[in-house]
Amino acid sequence: MPLTPPEIAALRRKVAWRILPFTILLYLAAYLDRANVGFAKLRMAADLQFSEEVFGLGIGIFFLGYLLLEIPGALLVERWSARKWFARILITWGFLSAATAFVETPFQFNLVRFSLGVAEAGFFPGIIVYFTHWFPLRDRARAMSGFIVAVPFSMALGAPLSAALLNVNWFNLAGWQWLFLLEGLPAVVLGVLTLIFFTDRPRHAQWLSQPEREYLEATLAAEAAQKEAIQKLSIAQALRLRNVWLLALGIFVTNTGGYALSFWLPTTVKSLSGGSDNTSLLFSGLFYLFGVAGVLYAGFSSDRTGDRKWHCVAGQGLTGLFLAVSAVPGQPFWLVMIWLCLTGLTAYSWPPPFWALPTQTLTASAAATAIGLINIFANIAGYLGNHVFGILKANGASDSACLFALASCYAAGAVVVSQVNAGTGVQK
Repeated sequence: MPLTPPEIAALRRKVAWRILPFTILLYLAAYLDRANVGFAKLRMAADLQFSEEVFGLGIGIFFLGYLLLEIPGALLVERWSARKWFARILITWGFLSAATAFVETPFQFNLVRFSLGVAEAGFFPGIIVYFTHWFPLRDRARAMSGFIVAVPFSMALGAPLSAALLNVNWFNLAGWQWLFLLEGLPAVVLGVLTLIFFTDRPRHAQWLSQPEREYLEATLAAEAAQKEAIQKLSIAQALRLRNVWLLALGIFVTNTGGYALSFWLPTTVKSLSGGSDNTSLLFSGLFYLFGVAGVLYAGFSSDRTGDRKWHCVAGQGLTGLFLAVSAVPGQPFWLVMIWLCLTGLTAYSWPPPFWALPTQTLTASAAATAIGLINIFANIAGYLGNHVFGILKANGASDSACLFALASCYAAGAVVVSQVNAGTGVQK
């Protein structure tokens, strides 16, 4: 017997409440373990006598390790098991993140950061593919916004938490060492819980009734069949599509500025404000709180209107504008923080509609490959942006000059994504 409209609405809520909170928790842990080095840097650099360039390379080299399993990781989620793959990722990255507490030399720092990237590789594109197993197209951007909200939320939470941990000195370990230990090991616990809690596909979900499983599987299968009816694409064909490469280039230039902004924000805020480490981290947390609001609104608005491309372009363009205005010299710090908060509001608004674009018309394996490829470029940008930013800082570039450079990356990303043919997804 088919489900009634109220039953379908209830099913959508049930799936959202079952899938999203736990995946958000996983990504919160992932992003905090990836980015907490930016918080730790305020004390770690002095203790280990690492230069700005050393830190820039160490932060960026994470992304080179991440590249290795991007496409294979997304395909494993599509063709094997999200539950087992994500559990492996969480357990290995948790131990490696905690191991950062014991580095003493630049080589050790680079090695553990590279290994952390390898361990975490495939998680983000795998989640995007995983959502296609659970959320029909009309719910996908909202699901992505719920997931991506973990990024600014983890940073907003991590800033005051890290500020507190920087001041502890237990068992002859410095505060920055406890920061890595206490923020890394929970991922191991979450990895074990993933094996217990995660469900690969609706047909495996004992928490759904048989009619609910059949409806969800049929809806997702119908969408897949409709995409194949438009054009059945092989993996090789997907990699030759103009839109796939536009999206890859768009996220590359955007993330060249975006990742550098995330990792270097505490250092930049401290320089601009002249305040203490703790004060700088709290101001950085305010930036990310605005980001939480931006990502939630973007997903809701994008699903409500059905528009993906222009929501993404607006977020990128406004971020570039606000960041450029914040870099104008001679402003009082309180005004700079207003511009930075507006930057945070828009900087996290573009990813939910952006990541809905590759899944609109591509078939499952082709979409998984395209997402993996696009995320490879996103992570090359993470390496490039952080390494270049570290070199700029090491060579005496002003905070304003660095912020202007990051703003130009967002503006260039908006121009590139505006060329995507969103009317037929990524097939043209």
